[in-house]
Amino acid sequence: MKVVAFNGSPRKDGNTAQSLQVVLAELRDNNIETELVHIGAQGLKGCIACYKCMERKDGACAITSDPLNEYIQKMRDADGIIIGSPVYFSNVTADVKAFIDRAGLVARANGNMLQKKVGAPVVVMRRAGATFAFAAINFFFLIQQMIIPGSDYWNVGIGRAPGEVQKDEEGITTFKTLGRNMAWLLHKIKA
Repeated sequence: MKVVAFNGSPRKDGNTAQSLQVVLAELRDNNIETELVHIGAQGLKGCIACYKCMERKDGACAITSDPLNEYIQKMRDADGIIIGSPVYFSNVTADVKAFIDRAGLVARANGNMLQKKVGAPVVVMRRAGATFAFAAINFFFLIQQMIIPGSDYWNVGIGRAPGEVQKDEEGITTFKTLGRNMAWLLHKIKA
């Protein structure tokens, strides 16, 4: 089994990446292979509504000038998907929005190819807006017919400067619980 996590922060080693690593560590402790993919500041473009994915049905986006098709393949190959984003003006980053819009349309155009995979959001904020970002990622998982594990609180950490999220004890505990619950769910589904 494998879980791929996508870091939508432009900071490769910032609080979002650190929070994702907490979840991934729990998954690895439960014998699940993991991969962290940095999608923030990689030049992802938004969907241009060309609907070529609907016509071609080849599991890919028609835009080939950025790495989205590589990310879609990683999603197809994984049993679980985590999307992490810092909060930017009360929502996900533009990179995460482009990612979920384009990958989501490709998935739906190709027989709902993400259905029955396990998906989980990880959100990091400084002060407010986390529930909107949390919801945006969950809406993506739900419309893809994916299965979302819970935790003992919403999967949100607090921190501004890189490393501050490590001081958020409740957030770290929430991310650890999420990792354990995601692992349990994956093992049940694959049993």
